[in-house]
Amino acid sequence: GSQLLLLGRTWAQRHQNNAIAVSCSHILKRNRDLTKAWKGKTEQLLRVNEHDFTMRPAFGGPAIPVGVDVQVESLDSISEVDMDFTMTLYLRHYWKDERLSFPSTNNKSMTFDGRLVKKIWVPDVFFVHSKRSFIHDTTTDNIMLRVFPDGHVLYSMRVTVTAMCNMDFSHFPLDSQTCSLELESYAYTDEDLMLYWKNGNESLKTDEKISLSQFLIQKFHTTSRLAFYSSTGWYNRLYINFTLRRHIFFFLLQTYFPATLMVMLSWVSFWIDRRAVPARVSLGITTVLTMSTIITGVNASMPRVSYIKAVDIYLWVSFVFVFLSVLEYAAVNYLTTVQERKERKLRERFPCSCGIPHSKTMMLDGNYSESDANSLAGYTRNQMVPEEEKPEKMVVHLAMSNESNSSRKRGLKGHVGLRIIQNTHAIDKYSRLIFPGTYIFFNLIYWSVFS
Repeated sequence: GSQLLLLGRTWAQRHQNNAIAVSCSHILKRNRDLTKAWKGKTEQLLRVNEHDFTMRPAFGGPAIPVGVDVQVESLDSISEVDMDFTMTLYLRHYWKDERLSFPSTNNKSMTFDGRLVKKIWVPDVFFVHSKRSFIHDTTTDNIMLRVFPDGHVLYSMRVTVTAMCNMDFSHFPLDSQTCSLELESYAYTDEDLMLYWKNGNESLKTDEKISLSQFLIQKFHTTSRLAFYSSTGWYNRLYINFTLRRHIFFFLLQTYFPATLMVMLSWVSFWIDRRAVPARVSLGITTVLTMSTIITGVNASMPRVSYIKAVDIYLWVSFVFVFLSVLEYAAVNYLTTVQERKERKLRERFPCSCGIPHSKTMMLDGNYSESDANSLAGYTRNQMVPEEEKPEKMVVHLAMSNESNSSRKRGLKGHVGLRIIQNTHAIDKYSRLIFPGTYIFFNLIYWSVFS
């Protein structure tokens, strides 16, 4: 009886195991995991361990062609001070390595990440004149390797590179800059590796959303040529060229418009009385200091180049105009002082006024009070010295009269109007026309040349 019981339990256990095996087989058919079917199948299929991948494909034969195409994701920044640019791009290589060919019934490719890249041969392309570059590694290394059954390989990576760009600022800020990102093999000359653009100009793609704050991207294009090194030989070099044109509106608001306003403000002193020394001097000094601040602010954000930029020409010419307006008043003040000295000597030499005994001589130079005006009551204009004798002062001879107060007031108003005209120096009159006309002529030439 015990033996029959043991046989029954054994039979039941086998039946249960068979049921579990059938169930697992059904699950595997639905969700088959190839990585568990054959340990090391990938390396065995690609025969990675059977070849020396430290050597290039077809070693000893003709140069292996490696096609390249690029998709520019973003143009991050352009630095005038450091003369460089930063670009993020997808860099893809295409070549054929028969050592990686594998049999396939459906002719489908296999895709791998960066872990297989370390075990096979890949092109040693680097960025010429790059300052900093890195492959993105979030959340893992942004590297993709795709192998086709016939041995063709696609190798793609996401890279950010900061490269040098030789900029010419002679037309700044009305300039256009052309920069290039250069790709080249570091170890293999053109006899071992032929680097080329896979589809010509179609090999370069750009994101339509790429935009910069100060520049307008005009065009991207590709070129290629040979580069020679005296110690190692000739290498294939690929170029990603792009042309940038600077937006002028920012500099119009921040530089050109304020500088023009300062020049125009300096012209206000030509309409101010030449005897108002504090007003004219303070106005001239203020405009000069403001122009100096504008020039310093512009040069602080620019590299210290040894040639003159277009903005320097405009700012320094504007500074000269402002400075000349200060010198103009210095000349006017000096000439006025010399003329007054001559008149004072002339009055000391001829104390009487034209031999008129019953007249009172009064100098109206603009500095008189209301009491001085009231002192004119009871007097009337009898004779006036000709202007050619006294061009800078009004010498008025007043004689006793019984005219009404209204007549005396009308005569006083006429004297004040004449005084204002007489107190304008000839240099001021000419400066009101010469300074604006010359500055407008300069602007016409400047914008026609640099625009």
